[in-house]
Amino acid sequence: MEHKADSPSTEPRSGERSDNERSNSERSDTGVRGSGGGSRALIVDWGGVLTSDVDRTMGLWAGQEQLDMFDFGLVMRDWLGREAQAESFVNPVHALERGEIEVPDFEIKLAEGLAERAGRPISPQGLIERLFQNFTHAHDMTALVRRAKAAGIKTAMLSNSWGEMYPEHLFDGMFDVIVISGRVGMRKPEPRIYHHTVELLEVEPGVCVFVDDMPHNVVAAVNLGMVGIHHVSYEQTATELDVLFDVRLSG
Repeated sequence: MEHKADSPSTEPRSGERSDNERSNSERSDTGVRGSGGGSRALIVDWGGVLTSDVDRTMGLWAGQEQLDMFDFGLVMRDWLGREAQAESFVNPVHALERGEIEVPDFEIKLAEGLAERAGRPISPQGLIERLFQNFTHAHDMTALVRRAKAAGIKTAMLSNSWGEMYPEHLFDGMFDVIVISGRVGMRKPEPRIYHHTVELLEVEPGVCVFVDDMPHNVVAAVNLGMVGIHHVSYEQTATELDVLFDVRLSG
């Protein structure tokens, strides 16, 4: 899971393909690049795609914790740094997402950073668990993925994790593959985690559609040859997927 402080300023257009594929692609009247008939696998993010909006959810959490989201944003920016420094292995967010530190250790670091900004002590215990309790299930996107699976489209979830608080009981029969960053020691937007996912799906990147609410994760997928959709709303994503797969997935 990522907060949008981790996003670069460059945002891909929905349905955009990499440069080396554009010569063979066509633009539909929905603005999607690529032939719908060529797409055979759907890869989706969890937080912000199969759940409520990440920023709105984090805002609820901050209110419950009596935290200032501006302070939280500053802590994230302090950790994430500028784009050139964003892949530092000592970064606590990235280390958490790769499974290199445990959630309690991350909570201590986060509480320390927030306390420094807020000028008061912040209890670290259960900080992330309480955050995840505010996420709500996106039933419309979940139903869409299940329709895709029923239509014979290969499906995968690819998520950057902040711990292991996923409602996996809801995923039964929904995915062919589930890739959680902390379990595999890789994170988006590292190319190797996308390659790992398509290898598990036993497909090539060029037949995959990747859906994520973080633009930089979509850019990384597009650069590997996938079709990328920056998820903003169910309606937009569903319309684009209908075109790409040439199947009515929007219901």
